[in-house]
Amino acid sequence: MPSGAAVGDLRELQRRLGYEFRESDLLDLALTHRSVSGRRNNERLEFLGDAFLGYVAAAELFERHAEAKENQLTLLRASLVRGRTLADLARAIGLGEFLRLGSGELKSGGHRRDSILADAIEAVIGAVLLDGGQEAARAVIVGLLGERLERARPGEVRKDPKTRLQEWLQGRGEALPEYEVAEVAGSDHAQTFTVFCRIPALGAPIAGRGRSRRAAEQQAASHALDVLGGDGE
Repeated sequence: MPSGAAVGDLRELQRRLGYEFRESDLLDLALTHRSVSGRRNNERLEFLGDAFLGYVAAAELFERHAEAKENQLTLLRASLVRGRTLADLARAIGLGEFLRLGSGELKSGGHRRDSILADAIEAVIGAVLLDGGQEAARAVIVGLLGERLERARPGEVRKDPKTRLQEWLQGRGEALPEYEVAEVAGSDHAQTFTVFCRIPALGAPIAGRGRSRRAAEQQAASHALDVLGGDGE
């Protein structure tokens, strides 16, 4: 796979997004990972896109579910803007094939990695916002979320395992869990984290593994809930 697509090749990506850039350099920047350039990359656009994505998701849910409670809307929004969902949205439009990556990321399959894809889709949203304004960016976001936004229903999204475990323990007056990174294996571009979840009520620590510390902590919390026989609800 080449280190990046030429600007002329980005017409297909724009077609998939349903938006044509006036300043093609913005889209090019949104697709440039920091492994290519430490000074000119998509991180600032990612910051902007992340913030606007969260706002649009919240506004759409607010308008569509007039009877939903705040905590229900919060869970729905979190499910729409979490990293795994964004990576899936990026895959749906084939974003990985347009990314500009450094040689190390290319060799390790960075164009398929959830974190890189999620960051890139946020950067693209930020680029649309700067290029075409709020309405254009909102239209792109609603188009990307598509059926996920239509299917979102209050009360049908569960809290993440760490939150459920904490609430389960709090409800029984138990000490809260502590998480500790036990091991980080693999190269910088393909790390695997092992995390221990320590709960006094259990004694022995519960292990979890994942491609990020957060993912490993969530898995450890999920395993702890299984051992405790609780679901946090």
